[in-house]
Amino acid sequence: MLLGAQASAEGNHGFLSGAALAAKGGKSMEDNNKVTVKIYGQEYTIAGNTPREHIMRVADYVNTKMHEISRALPAGSISSLAVLSAVNVADDYFTAVERLSGLKLQNEQLEKDSKHYVQLWDEAKKSFLQYKEDAQASIEQREELQRLFNEKTVDLDRMTTTYRQLEEKYTALLSKNEELSSRLKTQQEDKAVESSAMKELEAKCKDMENSFFDIQMENIRLKGELERYKKMVE
Repeated sequence: MLLGAQASAEGNHGFLSGAALAAKGGKSMEDNNKVTVKIYGQEYTIAGNTPREHIMRVADYVNTKMHEISRALPAGSISSLAVLSAVNVADDYFTAVERLSGLKLQNEQLEKDSKHYVQLWDEAKKSFLQYKEDAQASIEQREELQRLFNEKTVDLDRMTTTYRQLEEKYTALLSKNEELSSRLKTQQEDKAVESSAMKELEAKCKDMENSFFDIQMENIRLKGELERYKKMVE
């Protein structure tokens, strides 16, 4: 609130002259809204091309200001209160204008920020769409890998079955090989026995041949002696 010194001379007791105010644009009073209001205890007829509610709100605002000034300066004249009220209304107006300018600047900054955020949103949206495409590609790749994995699993199961069959055959072959090895060992042992017996027979045959040769030689000698005895007898 702005307060000033009390005016030296008493002015008009009315804030307005009491006559109706003509609206802008050259319209007559009959063409405007007429509103009777009370400001600081006095009635005024105000005409304007604005709605009645607006005129009454303006008058109530001026009335409130004058009562605020009168409470601060109880000894002030009506003209002084009117001037100080006008000064305070003007102060409120310029303050509102400054606030409006500040709000406009804030609004401009908000618009810039909004554009920036819209740009960020568009970039985020593009990134999301790209991520969505990459995710879809990853899903398709994962499905392809899953399909290949399933195929490899089937191949592995088949190879495992084949391996088990081969393992069973290998076990059977090992068993048969052991059996054949046992038979071969037995045959080798039998062959060794037969070989030993054969050697004994060969040795006996050789001894018999030697004995037979000796007998033949003895037989020849005996025949010779017999022939000699025969000749001696004759």
